[in-house]
This record gives sequence, C-alpha cells and structure tokens, in this order.
Amino acid sequence: MRAFLLRLFALLSLAAPVQAFETNATSAWVYDVNTSTVLMSKNADVPIPPASMSKLMTLYMVFEALQNGRLKLTDTLPVSTRAWQMGGSKMFVEPRDTPTVDQLIKGVIVLSGNDACVVLAEGLAGTEEAFARQMTERAKTLGLKHSVFKNSTGWPAEGHVMSAEDLGMLAMLLIRDFPQYYGNFALTEFRYMDRVPSNRFNRNPILKLDIGADGLKTGHTQEAGYGLVGSAVQNGRRVIFVVSGLPSDTARAEESERIVNWAFRQFSMETLVPAGETVLEAPVWLGTRSRVGLTTKDGVNVLIPAGSQDQVKVEAVFDSPIPAPIAKGDPVGRLVVTVPGTQEAVTPLLAAEDVPEAGFAGRMKGAVMRLGHKAVEAAGL
Repeated sequence: MRAFLLRLFALLSLAAPVQAFETNATSAWVYDVNTSTVLMSKNADVPIPPASMSKLMTLYMVFEALQNGRLKLTDTLPVSTRAWQMGGSKMFVEPRDTPTVDQLIKGVIVLSGNDACVVLAEGLAGTEEAFARQMTERAKTLGLKHSVFKNSTGWPAEGHVMSAEDLGMLAMLLIRDFPQYYGNFALTEFRYMDRVPSNRFNRNPILKLDIGADGLKTGHTQEAGYGLVGSAVQNGRRVIFVVSGLPSDTARAEESERIVNWAFRQFSMETLVPAGETVLEAPVWLGTRSRVGLTTKDGVNVLIPAGSQDQVKVEAVFDSPIPAPIAKGDPVGRLVVTVPGTQEAVTPLLAAEDVPEAGFAGRMKGAVMRLGHKAVEAAGL
C-alpha cells in the first residue's frame, strides 16, 4: 500500500486554541455524533451504579417491542401490587388503573416512575426479574460491555451497573433506532390522572436552557450521586454526554451546561471532502483508462479543535497502480484523517467509475510500460 499526502485547502480562519475540560464528575463521557468522535472520557469504562439512568435500557426494550409489534402505544397494562408499592420516584399508578403504554413511557421519561417501569417490565416479561435478565442479554448484543441489570428501575441492587460509555452509546442507539419515540425525551411535563400535580415536571435540568437540549435522563441515589445522560443539537451537530458522581442536583445542572457549551464552542465540524467529490485520481494497471477517480460514499466530515487547523493531516492509502477491471463503487483504498488529540478518522475510498480490463494489445503495452518504469527505478534515474 502507498500513502499519498493530500494538500488541505483553506479550512478555517485562525481561532483560539482548544481548552481542555476538567470535569468535576467522577465518571464522564462526551461524544460528537456527526463525526463519531469521543471528545472526553474520564473513567468511562468503569462499571458504576447508574441509578435511574439505567431506565434508558428499559425504554430501549419497550421501543423495540413497539417496533416489532409486541406492543402498541394504545395497549393497556395492569398495575400489580408490586408496581404500586414501589418507592422512590413515581408515576403514582394504582392497582385499579389500566394505563396505556404511551402513558407509561411518558411516566418513565418525564416522571422517572419506578412504578411505571415495573408495569412495563411485567407486561413484557411476566416478572421484573425475567425482564432484567432480558435487559442484560440485549445489552450484550448491542455492544454495551459493562452493563448488568438486576431490575428495570435502577433501584440500588448489588451488581446492577453500567459504565458512562455504555450509557452514552445507549443514548445514541435510542436516538438512531427510534426517532419516532425520541421526542418524548424533550417533554418538560406530564400529568397522569391529575395526581400529585407537583410531580408533573421533568427532572432533566438542561431542557430548561437555551442550548438545544432534547434529552435524555437523570439519575440519583446516595451511592451513585447525581448523574445525567444528556444530548443537545446546535446547527445540525449533535453531542451526547454522560456525567455521574456529582454532589448535588445544582452541581449536575451546572456541569452539564458547562460540558455542552465546551463541546460546541471548542470544536468545529468541517467538511474536508463533500459527498460525491473526487478526492484524487489513481493510476490503473492494464485498464482501458490509465487513471481512475477515487471518491467517498458520504463525504468526509471531521471535528477540529479550535486553533489546530494547520495540524490536520489527510492521507490517501491504496495499492498503486490499481489493477483492472474496476467497477464503480469498488473499495480500493482508504482516506486517513489525523486530527490532534483525537483518533484517526478512516473513510473507504471508492472507484468513481468503471474501468474495464484492456484488450490484448492494451495489456501488452501496459506490461512494456511497467517494465520500463521498473528499469528506470532500478537504475535510480
């Protein structure tokens, strides 16, 4: 494989250097969705008690059941004595009630209802214990490496853990897989049967701020401290973040706002290669054409820390010459973008057009030319 360093066109005007973020959270993870870039990671792979933030996994299971037809939003579910007697945050369902799945989802998201979680868990799996086992197994298949569930609510239980990274990746999956239900996370209040009106407000503090926030879930227990899985969108760019272990709800709100502001102000998303644009032309071996354009499927967007534009390096890596025949869309190499302080971004390079194999005369001519090039190289000319 050969690497060809590409000359970067002017990207941005000069900006102040990026400022490192020192978080007060014991665990934190910040992720730029558009460019798949981890902006910050602090103890992000350490399993911790997730408190009510693990309700996101309960919701994922419910949304999947809606998607595959096991549930409908209009279905009603019975309220067991166990659900009714749940402590902590509640939707205040009672045994005589028959809440709809839609109401229960809002009860989980807006009111953080432990009782609503149990109703949904029992409705899907018969018992909460069985549902928790299903949650754990599904989490493994989703790639959540540090998640084990003992209940549907996040109620303190030995061995009930998630990592900050798992929580953040789960948030991304909810946004990606269930856009039709994700809007519930932005609801600021929900009244159920006009019971306990003071309990109708969403506990997520960033929804009240003018920062583009649209989710997701708070959590708090004495052991876990105060935590939040949050997401915000500004100018079409989405950031997801997780914080945990903060000492108060005020500290959680302040830290969350600081993280969102930092993520959007200290990094900019730049389009290095627009979708469909030819990146370069590569030599072809024994084809009807001597060169083929290389392009990308969706273009190349990268996140660049402020003040680091002149340190970005772009390399096209491919075998040269590329042997014919070549079909349009064939992967023939990769584009590697190196940005200071972040992981390399690798994008497949695709052939922009068909290049059939040359006929006999063309192949003979190509072979002679190739031998001539090798002779020149060997002579050091």
